[in-house]
Amino acid sequence: MSARINQSQLESYLWGAATLLRGTIDAGEYKSFIFPLLFLKRLSDVFDEEYQAALQESDGDDDYAALPEQHRFQIPLGAHWSDLRQSSNDVGRTISKAMRGIERANPRLDGVFGDAPWTNKERLPDSTLKELIEHYSQVTLSLRNVPEDELGVAYEFLIKKFADDSGHTAAEFYTNRTLVHLMTQLLEIEPGDSVYDPTCGSGGMLLSAAEELRRQGKEHRTLRLFGQERNLTTSAIARMNLFLHDIEDFDVIRGDTLSTPAFTDGDQLRRFDVVLANPPYSIKAWDRDAWSSDPWGRDQYGTPPQGRADFAFWQHILASMNSNTGRCAILFPHGVLFRDEELDMRRGIVADDLVEAVIGLGPNLFYNSPMESCIVICRARKPAERVGKVLFIDAVNEVTRERAQSFLTDDHIERIVQTFQVFEPQESFAAVEPLDSIAEKNSNLSIPLYVTRKGARPEYDLDTAAAAWRHSATIVRSAAHALLARLDGVAAE
Repeated sequence: MSARINQSQLESYLWGAATLLRGTIDAGEYKSFIFPLLFLKRLSDVFDEEYQAALQESDGDDDYAALPEQHRFQIPLGAHWSDLRQSSNDVGRTISKAMRGIERANPRLDGVFGDAPWTNKERLPDSTLKELIEHYSQVTLSLRNVPEDELGVAYEFLIKKFADDSGHTAAEFYTNRTLVHLMTQLLEIEPGDSVYDPTCGSGGMLLSAAEELRRQGKEHRTLRLFGQERNLTTSAIARMNLFLHDIEDFDVIRGDTLSTPAFTDGDQLRRFDVVLANPPYSIKAWDRDAWSSDPWGRDQYGTPPQGRADFAFWQHILASMNSNTGRCAILFPHGVLFRDEELDMRRGIVADDLVEAVIGLGPNLFYNSPMESCIVICRARKPAERVGKVLFIDAVNEVTRERAQSFLTDDHIERIVQTFQVFEPQESFAAVEPLDSIAEKNSNLSIPLYVTRKGARPEYDLDTAAAAWRHSATIVRSAAHALLARLDGVAAE
C-alpha cells in the first residue's frame, strides 16, 4: 500500500506490527522493538521522497539528489529499509548495523534507536523479524502519504496501546494525556518559552507544550524544549516522538535527574520559563545522603525521607525555575499536601509564597492506579493580586470514565482553567486562602480543609483524616500543658 491512508488505517497498520510479537516477548518490551523499526522505516521513506523531489528539480541529476543538503537525515549505504528486506540470515544483526550507521551519520540521532537486543535469536528469531519488516513494508511512510501530524497522532496511539498492554510498567513512559493538556493550558505557554520536564518519559508533556501553541495558531517553532529521562529506551522513545511530530529544537538527555541533573550553567542549575512534570511516585531507591549536601543547592528546604523522594523532585523543580518568569505544574499524589514527615519542607515552600494553586483531581487518572492525584502550580513571581494567596480547586468530580478508562473532557479542562484564571472563590469548587490561614493549619494543603463540597460534610481519605487528627491532638496537648503549668503556678502560690 503506497497511497495516502487515513488515520484509522494507519493506527491499525502500526498496531498490527505489535500483534506479531505476542507470545514471543512480554508486552512491556514491545516498545523497544516496534518504535525503532517504525522510525527507521519513516527515515528511509522520507529520504526516498526527498531524493525523488531533488531528481525532479534537477532534471534527473543523481549526484544532486544525493547531496546531504537535499535531505533532513542521511541514510548511509547498507542502512536503508531496502537493505533490511534483502537480509535473510542474521536479520537482527542487519537491523542493528543499519541503526548504528544512521546514528553515526546523523549526530542529532545519536542513541535514538535504543539498545534492544536485536541479535538475540532465542527471543526474536529471523523469521519473526522478517515478518515485522514485511509488515511495515506494506505502507510507504512518506510525508505525502502520512504527514507529520498524522504519524505523530498514530505514534501517541501506540504509546497508549502499549501502556494498556504493559500494566504497571506503563507509568514509566505514559501520563494520562488529558491531564497533560490541562497542565499545559494552566501555565499559558508562550512562543519563545523554554520548557523543561525533569522526568520526561516518552516526551508527552514537551510535545503538548508545542501542540498547545499550534492549537492556538501561535508560533511553536520558537519553543525550546528540554527533558531528562533515566530509562534509555524511554528517552529514545521521547526523541523519536518529537522528531516524528516535526519538532527538532529540543534536547532530551538520558540520566537520573536527582543524582546527575543534565542541564546546568557552571555551578548552578539551568533555569527555565516553564517546568512540567509527573515525577515517579515516592521512589525509595535514591541517594538521600548526597542530597543533604547537594552541590546544586536543591536542598534549600530540607532532606526528604529515604522512602519518599517527592520533595526532592519538588525542590529540584523550584530550583530550575527562572526567578522572574518561572512557573511549574507538577502532578503529585495527594500525600505531598499533608504528610507530617515532610512538614518542614512544605512549610518553607508555602511561607516563601511559591505555591499558587492546588488542584484536586478525580480517581484513576494516575495510570493503572485508583488513587486520586493533584496538580500543584508554583510561580517564582506571582502577579500582585495573587501575592500571599493560594487557590484551592476541588475538581474531583471533573472526570469521565468510559471503557475502564478515566479522563478529562474538554468541558472539564475548560472549567478548571477558567477557575484558575479568575482566581476567585467558587462555592463547593474553589477557595482562595491567605498564607496566614494556611499557616494556622500547620501548612496543610489538603483541599478539603479549604473547599467544602455542597450538601455534604468535608470528605477526607484515611491519610488526610489521620493528619487532621494529629494536628488536633497537637493543639490539645499544647493546651493541656499550658493548663497544667497554670495549675502548678496556682498551687505554688
